[in-house]
Amino acid sequence: MAEDIEYNEDNLIEFLQENDMQSFRNEYLMLHPYDRGTFYEKIGPEFRKTMYHYLSPKELAEIFETSEIYDHEYKQFLEEMDTTYAADMISYMFVDNAVDVLNELDKSQAVSYLTLMNKEAAAKIKSLLHYEEHTAGSIMTTEYVTVPGNSTVRSAMTILRNEAPEAETIYYVFVVNEERQLAGVVSLRDLIIADEDMLIHSIMSDRVVSVLVSDDQEDVARMIKDYNFLAVPVVDFQQHILGIITVDDIIDVLDEEASDDYSKLAAVSDMDTFDKSPLSAAKKRLPWLIILLVLGMLTANLIDLFTETISKVALLAAFIPLIAGTAGNSGTQSLAVAVRGIATKDIEDESKFKLLLREAGTGLITGLICAIFVVGLIYVWKHEFLIGLLVGAAIFVSIFVATISGSFIPLFMHKMKVDPAVASGPFITTLNDIISIIIYLGLATLFIGDL
Repeated sequence: MAEDIEYNEDNLIEFLQENDMQSFRNEYLMLHPYDRGTFYEKIGPEFRKTMYHYLSPKELAEIFETSEIYDHEYKQFLEEMDTTYAADMISYMFVDNAVDVLNELDKSQAVSYLTLMNKEAAAKIKSLLHYEEHTAGSIMTTEYVTVPGNSTVRSAMTILRNEAPEAETIYYVFVVNEERQLAGVVSLRDLIIADEDMLIHSIMSDRVVSVLVSDDQEDVARMIKDYNFLAVPVVDFQQHILGIITVDDIIDVLDEEASDDYSKLAAVSDMDTFDKSPLSAAKKRLPWLIILLVLGMLTANLIDLFTETISKVALLAAFIPLIAGTAGNSGTQSLAVAVRGIATKDIEDESKFKLLLREAGTGLITGLICAIFVVGLIYVWKHEFLIGLLVGAAIFVSIFVATISGSFIPLFMHKMKVDPAVASGPFITTLNDIISIIIYLGLATLFIGDL
């Protein structure tokens, strides 16, 4: 199968090089839309410019609909096209996807495209552009099918046939009353098997789950995942239906949110984009690295305060990375559990104390086992039971403290309405480095006379 795809790509490039438009169209348009998009992204701008002459704006719109194009690439691709051609292409996209594209452009560019496209398409897009980013309104589409509750199945099917070509999904048909308020939902299956003379309100489900236009997109994504919906209606405070959010948009949201959380956990800004320039990548990473470097200086300063202790028993210095690293790893594990619990809302207010209690118990058990293990290793390796006992005690206390701090800090930040993902791995690790060194060298100073 892979060889066939590669063969097709080689053929397509050859057709572009030879300016064989008909052969290119015949083979290219037979590909799956995803493969068309992959080919489009892979080739260079010169070949793409030829494609713009070979494909209609509507055909190119389908590529933009199905491709996994990075946000920053939209601007690049649109600038390769004739402005009018680009405007027409955007107008053929589903409204929610067109809004996503225009939101990545400068305001003046977005206005230019809206001015050039037909008034009907521009009006639909403008109706969504004013919604706040990352809300249900910003990701919904207005291309859906509604039918009156007092209509018959026969008339509903007529409406569905007429509107289906422009709708993003037809598996759910939403039922509205005279004030265009959401009254219920009927599935395509129910419409097909129902008697044509039956009234819609007699076969619809009035227990329809909807979301407010102002709801956070992450909450909407969680709802669709929990209920296994293909689409969910978006309403205002008076239950007027404004649009729908489909599962393909939710997949994009989940990917975006996961990328955002991972960026924060790794202390890297904006991992949605892949930087081809070392300078661009360095600009995003440097601020975090400098902040962590300053925090790391505190660790170095702490070690300097205990120079006298270390100079008396030089072997103590060998175990500083071991203790700091173990505490950091333990804290990061606890952090991951807490952040995931907050993100999935598995942690409710009444269970936060239970989480801290459980993590404290986990820290005691893991700390004790690691301590016993390291005492044995150091005794076998260096025949130093007292130093092994000191390192073991430091590891035991450090793991216990790191486990509690790794869960407490994100819970506290969540309580303070701060994204807990910014309590990232590097920050927790640095904090636990400082704590573990204070514990280790403090104990060493206290019992230096016995070593």
